Amino acid sequence: MVMGVAKIFFIIGAVLILFGFVALFVQRIPWIYSWFGNLPGDFRYESERTFVYVPLGSMLVLSIVLTIVGQLMQRFLR
Repeated sequence: MVMGVAKIFFIIGAVLILFGFVALFVQRIPWIYSWFGNLPGDFRYESERTFVYVPLGSMLVLSIVLTIVGQLMQRFLR
């Protein structure tokens, strides 16, 4: 049981480190992330004193990608 928990913590740590490196390199290449927040379904409302942004389309794409990654990790780690 302890080895299983240790394995999970190791994987979570490795994924966080990977996300950190990706975040560092993505800033250098703006076209990679420029689509995020500009998809159909991302709603913006602006007035003189109010700004509301609801990124439904972007969150849907992100949810699908993270679901696929999670399913692949679950399948390969069994």
